[in-house]
Amino acid sequence: MLGDWASYLIYLLVAAAIAGSLLSGSFVWSRFFHRSLRTGKQKSRSFESGVSAGGFQPSNFSVNYYLTAMLFIVFDIEIVFLYPIAVNLNMLGAFGLAELAIFVAILGVGYVYIWRKGALEWH
Repeated sequence: MLGDWASYLIYLLVAAAIAGSLLSGSFVWSRFFHRSLRTGKQKSRSFESGVSAGGFQPSNFSVNYYLTAMLFIVFDIEIVFLYPIAVNLNMLGAFGLAELAIFVAILGVGYVYIWRKGALEWH
């Protein structure tokens, strides 16, 4: 009876050991790098995401930077959709080939449009 559950028990013990070692390791490191070394006003200042609160001025980025990043993400995600179609193209037959051609044509039209608008030019 225990033989049926032995693999699950071993898996649970290994998972608990890994979780315990990670938690105890982070506890040890947090004690090692404790904030007690800072004193006075510096200790009571707020600290978030690795940046001290004060004196930090974010730099302004051009809109073209964000536009280029968004266009890269959009085209990257759409190109990912080509892989499943290409893998199953033989099974899909002529319909799949026509669907793939229409999809690539729409991507091409979108690419030419943003190219003509100058969205890919870096100023």
